[in-house]
Amino acid sequence: MQKKIIVGITQGDTNGVGYEVLIKALADSRINELCTPVIYGSSRLLGFYKKLCSGVEQFNVHVTQSASELHYKMVNLVPCVPDSYVAEPGKMTEEGAKAALQALERAVEDLRSGKIQVLVTAPFSKSNMSREGFSFPGHTEYLSDAFKIAESLMLLCSPDLRVGVVTGHIPVSRISADLTKEAIVSKIKILAKTLETDFTVRHPKIAVLGLNPHAGDDGLIGSEEINIIAPAIEEASREGILAFGPFPADGFFAAAEYRRFDAVLAMYHDQGLIPFKALSFQQGVNFTAGLPVIRTSPDHGTAYGLAGKDKASAESMMNAIFMACDIYRHRERNKDLLANQLYAG
Repeated sequence: MQKKIIVGITQGDTNGVGYEVLIKALADSRINELCTPVIYGSSRLLGFYKKLCSGVEQFNVHVTQSASELHYKMVNLVPCVPDSYVAEPGKMTEEGAKAALQALERAVEDLRSGKIQVLVTAPFSKSNMSREGFSFPGHTEYLSDAFKIAESLMLLCSPDLRVGVVTGHIPVSRISADLTKEAIVSKIKILAKTLETDFTVRHPKIAVLGLNPHAGDDGLIGSEEINIIAPAIEEASREGILAFGPFPADGFFAAAEYRRFDAVLAMYHDQGLIPFKALSFQQGVNFTAGLPVIRTSPDHGTAYGLAGKDKASAESMMNAIFMACDIYRHRERNKDLLANQLYAG
């Protein structure tokens, strides 16, 4: 039983839908067959939300003070917040942000030490977290800093579509200034490597979008495509990466051109995430590529408007758990293949 993948799951903002979607996902019997889940949160808060969720009467947890002492046939919970914390579904509160940060810090500590093997994060509110001194735009940037990685990639994944972004959580007014040839080449390389290593895609084909309407229309509507994006694609191609573009974003998605590629690289957050969520919202998973560890999350936010109403779908959380386990197995298989090659050599 101890050979099952140990999946750490953070509670996220305790007033959002995090607890509801993780309870519904972990109540599925397939989860315990696949992995050993470890919730980082509060048994009191979990009990509160369990009462609000239908069809989870048989859902029980083993409370442990350390991820080193797990019950491998049950869902485990590591308490991270004071018992005095209360749930206020739908409200943005100081306690909700503090609880999210405390759970995340404890889970990352255990991920770093190997007590858990992959991390799945429930959503928190970026604006609420910033009030508590959280200096990062989101989980992606926090984890990159925690594991001393200069650059990672936000990659949204579904069975039919993978979309990464060059610039992430920054104001639209900064996009053009932050968009450099070096940044695009770096993201293309991270994307190509993760497709091969984490998704077992051989010789992946990557579509690169333009920045401006009609991909600049030969310079009539902007010059970034000519001066920055096309040269980046050419450099990546010289290094053996199958990168193509730049494509006009609207026509690319409208004509379902993404089906011809293994992934799409968008220039900025909403350029990639709007079509992704329109096409794959319920199934989508957010994966942080480029890290030495594995982190996934649902592709939705705290959804305060749904919190406490038993209306939030657990499909994205379920897919995030499945994907984290799949990627872990792929990486372990690659390690074995490399070790066998070195031994044979």
